[in-house]
Amino acid sequence: MTVIRIAAVVLRNTDGGILSVRKRGTGAFMMPGGKLEAGETGRQAAVREISEELGLDLDGSTLSFLGRFSAPAANEAGCSVDCDVFVHPHPVHGLPEVRAEIEEARFFPVDSTASSLAPLSRDVVFPALRLTAG
Repeated sequence: MTVIRIAAVVLRNTDGGILSVRKRGTGAFMMPGGKLEAGETGRQAAVREISEELGLDLDGSTLSFLGRFSAPAANEAGCSVDCDVFVHPHPVHGLPEVRAEIEEARFFPVDSTASSLAPLSRDVVFPALRLTAG
């Protein structure tokens, strides 16, 4: 099985909803982020991808590391993702403007089990966030 190395950022709104994005031509919503480039750390990739996809310039030093997680890839059959997940400490106000290959953004509650969520979000990261919330 092909493993895709990625990084993602948990961005919440003031109600605690988690920002999820859908790439053009796909049906699954996932946390914003993307593939690591050669020589990049997960944190560097996360900051770069958020800037490219949403136009948000995050300070990487403020991101807390939630963990490194694996799940079946949402949009690549026969592949899995290996993802460094970071949490941004401050809420975002409103939906950011989508850019690059992103078609749509929306907030999902942390307890969502929507079939439109990517397996990494729905089955792995959202449950981990619920556990850390206490």
